[in-house]
Amino acid sequence: MASLKSQQFGEFDLINTYFLRNSSAISAPNQEGVNVLLGIGDDCALLAPPPKDHIIAVTSDMLVENRHFFSDADPKLLGHKCLAVNLSDLAAMGAKPTAFTLSIALTHINHDWLAAFSEGLHVISDRFDCPLIGGDTTSGPLTISITAIGHLPKNTALKRSNAVVGDDIWVSGEVGDARYVLGILRGEWPTIAGYENFSHRMNAPEPRVDLGIALRGLAHAAVDISDGLLGDLQHILKASHCNAVIQIDQVPVSALFNTLGQDLRRLCSLRGGDDYELCFTAPTRHAAQIEAIGRNLNLRLTKIGQITEAMKDVDSANTSTHQFGRMHLIDQEGNSLNDTQTQIYLKSFDHFETS
Repeated sequence: MASLKSQQFGEFDLINTYFLRNSSAISAPNQEGVNVLLGIGDDCALLAPPPKDHIIAVTSDMLVENRHFFSDADPKLLGHKCLAVNLSDLAAMGAKPTAFTLSIALTHINHDWLAAFSEGLHVISDRFDCPLIGGDTTSGPLTISITAIGHLPKNTALKRSNAVVGDDIWVSGEVGDARYVLGILRGEWPTIAGYENFSHRMNAPEPRVDLGIALRGLAHAAVDISDGLLGDLQHILKASHCNAVIQIDQVPVSALFNTLGQDLRRLCSLRGGDDYELCFTAPTRHAAQIEAIGRNLNLRLTKIGQITEAMKDVDSANTSTHQFGRMHLIDQEGNSLNDTQTQIYLKSFDHFETS
């Protein structure tokens, strides 16, 4: 098909047809008082300030064809996912979504693809009251970049640096499905019957926005699981200058792993990514309230470990230094994994890794 520049159907036609949804009009405030004053159609979008004593949260994610999604990915599911991963970042901070921008590079204009993609995008946008307010379109390799904006009360952010020694470590939902499905599609392991029933975990993740908001004032730190549970948890440990003990066989997995071996289950649940569940830390005294949140949201919340003090190491000059980000992994028999095994599970997704 022709490029964007040479198409009779131009850039502004594309925007008006697939992405403009009367967002240029003044909208009604959402539940917490934030509203879009001016959306798509001008040089800038205009947002009203957040409620008093609230602060703004901003996050960006870029998805690149054949790096983050297959070239034959269902465009409707892709539209969902590209916004969901940004909403997941807001959830990890405890922020309520406000609005988002979309910048997209297209190799050509495919009307069927754009209709399905924009439908998936708008459905999840409507669900979370997070309208599209601007962005950019251009010609190039298929690349989708979203910036999402949210807000939250001051002093409630679930920052990675907030974990405290003695905190329990929790995981929402179940992890590992997305990595297992990806492995099947890549031919890394054999197909099993019924795996398609779990493919939505990779293609249409559910951002835990309501959970993040509910954890304000209860949890200390949080991270969304995008690159692997232990690898992402390590970001919290390093930022908070602490370590952790993890009961690896308590990590929650779905029925997909009932008939699979222990090694594959651990590989997918501890190291796999694209789950977009939340891993968070909270004081033990809040455990009952956290369990109640799980029941209210009909969401499995599982305690998998505890934050521990940083280890001291003595170097050759006899001076003590602290080592942050270490994990003591314990299996269901109470045995500790050795350093080699631990490092295997700590290795998470790297966008610049070539192999």
